[in-house]
Amino acid sequence: MQIASVHTRIVRAPYRRPFVISSGTSPELISLVVEVRTADGESGFGEASPMTAYTGETLAGLEAALTEHVAPALIGRDPRDLAGAHAAMDAAIRGQHLAKAALDIALHDVAARAAGWPVHLLLGGCVRPRVPTAWVVGLGTLEEMVAEAAAYAARGFVHIKVKGGEDPELDVRLVRSVREAVAESVELSLDANEGYDPGTAGRTVSRLADAGLDLIEQPLPRWDLAGMAMLRSRGGVRVMADESVYSLHDALEIVRRGAADVLNIKILKVGGLYRARQIAAVAEAAGLAVKIGTMPELGVATLAAAHLAAALPNATVAADLVGPLLVGEEPLAGAAFAGVGDVGWVDVPVGAGLGHDL
Repeated sequence: MQIASVHTRIVRAPYRRPFVISSGTSPELISLVVEVRTADGESGFGEASPMTAYTGETLAGLEAALTEHVAPALIGRDPRDLAGAHAAMDAAIRGQHLAKAALDIALHDVAARAAGWPVHLLLGGCVRPRVPTAWVVGLGTLEEMVAEAAAYAARGFVHIKVKGGEDPELDVRLVRSVREAVAESVELSLDANEGYDPGTAGRTVSRLADAGLDLIEQPLPRWDLAGMAMLRSRGGVRVMADESVYSLHDALEIVRRGAADVLNIKILKVGGLYRARQIAAVAEAAGLAVKIGTMPELGVATLAAAHLAAALPNATVAADLVGPLLVGEEPLAGAAFAGVGDVGWVDVPVGAGLGHDL
């Protein structure tokens, strides 16, 4: 089996309402969909969605890196040779994790389809056939955010993540109000997206813990691992690294510095499923939990995240699989996510490949 060609298409889906985090606002979800075709007629699909305010990567840059550098490095290779594919992509261009992730997902899809397996079997098995997903509440007024959190907790979502990082005082009020509005069994996290000042973060996180927060995500700049370790040492609330985790080497340094209790592994950010499994293994060896996150993406990449969350024993924090639920109409794998917004989990597909209907 050999890769014969790679094709791309840009897909746009407007959000039901603009997706707002502390680093920027997105009115629509834009993805680059990749199809890998083999010489014997097999196809596999991947996807990458550049959130420029978050990763610094643009759609034009992603498409250029993929079509001019990364894809040509794979032509003629066996799509089942994932280690070799990553070595070839890394030799072709440094960085460009989103482009490499899109192709990595497509390679997993085509290899699993050829074998007649669901992708999670390529990733090690299926620890959990149903993957619980967190509901992510974007920035808004306090009243809007509390109402949204309460509504989705009542539907069955076991983890509610609220966005923050702009105003610590408002974050404390928000966490206290959401905790009062949801059941005690619902895990509550706040994603500050690097928004807190290192000098006052300790006091803010202590107040958040007193308000009922379970998990604080990336409260400090990605480079401040000493500050993250300090927050973790205070206890009271678990610390999760997100923007600090772009590579296997980042994960190892976080473990060495004791800078997190949980690693948020986003497949696109780290370069694909192959690299994500390596990072999860480092976390498992260190006794850390992982969360499988998204930025968010549409259905193909979100399905890849669901398969990975199903396969990893230490993926014990509810995954972020809500991208397809945030848009008005999911154009890639809508059937796989039908009803998810009413129950709070994704049933991991058991057919060959990722489980989309492209």
